[in-house]
Amino acid sequence: MAGDITDPADLDRLYDTVRAHGRGLDVVFANAATASFATVDQITEQDYDRIFDVNVKGTLRTVQKALPLLNDGASVILNAATAAENGTPAFSVFAASKAAVRSFARTWANELKDRGIRVNAISPGPIDTSGITELVDPGNAAAAVAFLATADSSYMIGANLYVDGGENQI
Repeated sequence: MAGDITDPADLDRLYDTVRAHGRGLDVVFANAATASFATVDQITEQDYDRIFDVNVKGTLRTVQKALPLLNDGASVILNAATAAENGTPAFSVFAASKAAVRSFARTWANELKDRGIRVNAISPGPIDTSGITELVDPGNAAAAVAFLATADSSYMIGANLYVDGGENQI
């Protein structure tokens, strides 16, 4: 089901469809991302608003609207990014938005733990998407998301799993 996470009506439509199936949700992967390169002197208010609306507000709305449908013991996975930590020039607004997403994972893990809902984040390096291929070389984090979605990661809460080929680790 295609939709726009910056449009609350699209999210309502998505979750109404889930609700109609009557089984709730065991996994939510909030995989919102948009970016652009701009140095501090080039950042426009429009760039800032667009990036934060998608990456931060879109992630917040996606999880908020999913809460009534999340089954106890569900897994919520947020897409952060290595950019939140590595200081890439001209990528500061994107990096700040992904640092906010990482903070969401820690806080929401605490808030939802009494329901047995695990909240974790992944911090991938570049991902092969239509929006990023023009900016950086692609990568892949699907296996990490699949791992966090299963009981194999049942002892992980509030974690940030780096999926960057060692880019930020070595």
